[in-house]
Amino acid sequence: MGYASKAPASGQRTAMAASQAATRIVAVANQKGGVGKTDLTVNLSCQLAALGKRTLMIDLDPQANATDYLVSPGTPAGKSTADLLLDDSVTLDEVVMEGCRENLDVLPSSQSLSSCQIRLANDINMQFKLKKKLRAITEGSRSYDYVFIDTPPSLGLLMVNTLTAANGVIIPVQTQYFAMDGVVQLQETIKKVREDINPSLHVLGLVLTMYDRRTLISREVAEKVRGEVGERVFSTVIPVNVRLAQAPSHHKSIFEYDPGSSGARAYRELAKEVLGCPDA
Repeated sequence: MGYASKAPASGQRTAMAASQAATRIVAVANQKGGVGKTDLTVNLSCQLAALGKRTLMIDLDPQANATDYLVSPGTPAGKSTADLLLDDSVTLDEVVMEGCRENLDVLPSSQSLSSCQIRLANDINMQFKLKKKLRAITEGSRSYDYVFIDTPPSLGLLMVNTLTAANGVIIPVQTQYFAMDGVVQLQETIKKVREDINPSLHVLGLVLTMYDRRTLISREVAEKVRGEVGERVFSTVIPVNVRLAQAPSHHKSIFEYDPGSSGARAYRELAKEVLGCPDA
């Protein structure tokens, strides 16, 4: 099973680096659910914010788990990413929740986003809805170093909107049987979006998640994925960790909940790798 996505040519990479100097917009995507996608989005966002990077986390998953992760219970509900996509008059400033953490703002999701794809299907140029709203960032009226987008586990219109707006993609891959299920289809979608809509889109890398070094299956899957994808796999693996699993129920990142845990250590190392990516 080959890995279809290729790095842009050197000339394209140079142009891309110049155009993206202000903000890196990164989709965290896998059409397979339960791979640690939301954990990855939230904890990378929080760690980069802690390192002084002005960060925006966008929750584009109707389940709104990333929102629940960081927004305290009882916080008054305002506009959500559903309003942002469906109402042309709604601006980014009206939706953003500022200061959820130091250096970290959030665009929250809501259950109403679940019906968004049906309504988007009838809109002309529906794939550009998110990109147009993010012009407030790319054109400089609102400043961020990084934007991370949590996506739904499907290849629908919300995913297409995300890939149209993003510069890069990080793909979490669970170290269990059928690990690569969905990755090939996602690769094809990324390839088509890059060819037809967004030539700046590229894969930053794959992240091995829920890794348990005690089990043979985790070690075998990690070896297989690295053998197929090679340097496109981040060196850091995210381990199976009870504290990581507990953190969301306390509405805290792993760094707030248990900064000394193996999960927190792993995300610190992964953040360093992401910062070191030539196109990130």
